[in-house]
Amino acid sequence: MHSTFSTLDWSVFGAYFVVLALTSALFARIKVSTSRDYFVGGNRVPFWAAAVSLLATTQSAATFLGGPEYSFGKDLTFVGFYLSALVAVIVVVKLLIPRLYAIRAVTVYELLERRYGEQAKRDAAVVFLLGRLFASGARLYIGALAISMILFSDIEAIHVALSILLLIVAALAYAYFGGVTSVILSDIIQAVTYIGAALAVAIYLYLSLDIPFATMVQTLSHEGKLRLVDLSLDGGFSVWALAGGWLLLNIAAYGLDQDMTQRALSCRDAKSAARSMMLGIWLTIPVAILFLIIGLLLYLYYKHPEFSAASGHLVQRFQGDKITIFMYYILHEMPEGLRGLVTVGAVAAALSSSNSVLSAMASVAVEDIYRPIKVRQGIEEETHYLRVGRVAVLLFAVALSLMAMLSYYWQHATDLPLLSFALGVMAFAYTGLLGVYGAALFTDRGSARRVRIALIAGFVTVLLLQPYLLGGTLLPKLGFAWQMVIGTVVAFGVMTGKLGMRNEE
Repeated sequence: MHSTFSTLDWSVFGAYFVVLALTSALFARIKVSTSRDYFVGGNRVPFWAAAVSLLATTQSAATFLGGPEYSFGKDLTFVGFYLSALVAVIVVVKLLIPRLYAIRAVTVYELLERRYGEQAKRDAAVVFLLGRLFASGARLYIGALAISMILFSDIEAIHVALSILLLIVAALAYAYFGGVTSVILSDIIQAVTYIGAALAVAIYLYLSLDIPFATMVQTLSHEGKLRLVDLSLDGGFSVWALAGGWLLLNIAAYGLDQDMTQRALSCRDAKSAARSMMLGIWLTIPVAILFLIIGLLLYLYYKHPEFSAASGHLVQRFQGDKITIFMYYILHEMPEGLRGLVTVGAVAAALSSSNSVLSAMASVAVEDIYRPIKVRQGIEEETHYLRVGRVAVLLFAVALSLMAMLSYYWQHATDLPLLSFALGVMAFAYTGLLGVYGAALFTDRGSARRVRIALIAGFVTVLLLQPYLLGGTLLPKLGFAWQMVIGTVVAFGVMTGKLGMRNEE
């Protein structure tokens, strides 16, 4: 196993951070005079830039490492998740985006204020902030863990903390001064970086396999690795799950999660926003396939050592922790130079999700919670809200870093699945948001009080169905897609059921 970075690796790594430093200094000069400038770029962001940023925001270090892991262990049915996302984006651009632009929204939760009042907007904002704190903090930890393994050859607390600090400082360099415009421009750099790294790995792996392309395809096909469609009832990405729970999750992710929707809200008008979202998902699909291809090549490399120089002895562990097959390959097989490039790719993937969430969380905290209180006190100056927005970015950077370190200590101190909970908690929150927005868009029922109950009911329903609580014991064990369906139905039922009151506002 490579124990340290080579001089060439450090050169690649250093060059990347020189680019980060120069571009962050350049983007910091972007003129920002109002909170709308800071949070949605004054609605001047080109649709293609918003699309690339959307692509970058959907990726993280977890995706960078997890995509190859799925195809290595299973097949290509994960592609269906992104086809489901395509359908979800079409739904969002038809039903939600025009309504958000009609009210000149800065956040997606402002729509609830028009329908149910300020309390409803505030409750949805709180759910988003809590969910994002857990989920994005855990994602930050996963990214830092990968970087610590590669840079320091261990996962000691101090090195994980340094890796977290590296990521969060880089994210702040973009998010603090220029706001979402700076974040979107930086996302273009990060997307090019991690896609380039992935392409380099795929090409190197392909050339490392001493067999014709036709033999690769024949071997993978014979062993069921090229399966695209799963018609079973219990499959994780079966056709039925993709048309149900995964579709709902993608609608929520692209339309009800400020972390994703903020890019679309930065465009000139609803038409440009729709174009950005459609282009963004069309760009995401081939990138997802690229990472799945890396997993298939790793399968041939390790499961068929007759095709490669691999020893055939594969233990996916690092200092007692299970690691993904891609991380194993990086640590054991990656040549000089390419190892540095892939490390930079992992940093870029983690950074693209970290800087965007700082801007999204700050926008929700200021616009949906802080501003309404201060407006009632007579504070209207935009300079005040711009200053508070920057303070919020700093505070959320600290909060996410602390959550990342909590994930580290919890994972190493107990068997309780905090990391699984933290990564999934935003999806738990999606069910309540889906139920609430479903009622707001398609019925005349509901109230501010019902919004709060529905948000809690959807979250609790999915939580109780988890295998580490009641799922599989007192309650049936269900796949996550079906948990999403049940949680959404419960939340929608709370909003529209017989005991629900008609909106009187």
